[in-house]
Amino acid sequence: MFQGRLSFAAYHRLTERYIVANSRGPHITKTRYRINGEIRTPKVRLITETGDNIGVVSIDEALDRAEHAELDLVEVAPQADPPVCRIMDFGKFQYEQAKKEKAARKQQKIVEVKEIRLRPKTTDHHLGFKVRDARRWLEEGMKVKVRIRFRGREITYPEIAREQLDAIAAELDDVAQIEQKPDMEGRTMLMVLAPRQGERAE
Repeated sequence: MFQGRLSFAAYHRLTERYIVANSRGPHITKTRYRINGEIRTPKVRLITETGDNIGVVSIDEALDRAEHAELDLVEVAPQADPPVCRIMDFGKFQYEQAKKEKAARKQQKIVEVKEIRLRPKTTDHHLGFKVRDARRWLEEGMKVKVRIRFRGREITYPEIAREQLDAIAAELDDVAQIEQKPDMEGRTMLMVLAPRQGERAE
């Protein structure tokens, strides 16, 4: 059971706020914080609700201060010695953290990667279709892998595939830059093209 100088009623109020804060939906934030009675260390470094660094105090005193402020005691740096705890509204803190995580996810640019596969003997007509597809994808901001697969003795003439990839890169030079130069991967030769920065089709 709960250890410390908080009364059972006060501890119940703090725990109830914690339950309410965590009932707003699963995985509000990825970080799991210990709060109030979950903090078991005898001493903590305490930051008040106003941001003042009180220094090292007993867990009982920290919980007393949190109860007096009608807020939560939250362990924000468990790896410190002693752990750093802050007095705050934990529900509001979780809400703000969730907003920050959501904003960070929006800022992450996910680049889709497409791939065209060819053979050293691919005809010019068929190659034209593939290059048009690659141009469209590049203009839409996607990366394009161009892979040439060898069969049988074709692998003994890698220069043919390299010339083919060089020709494709030259054809798409106005919309693409080479991110990975042609290189062998098993029985294939691979080149990666990326959209030219700041150059998108109108």
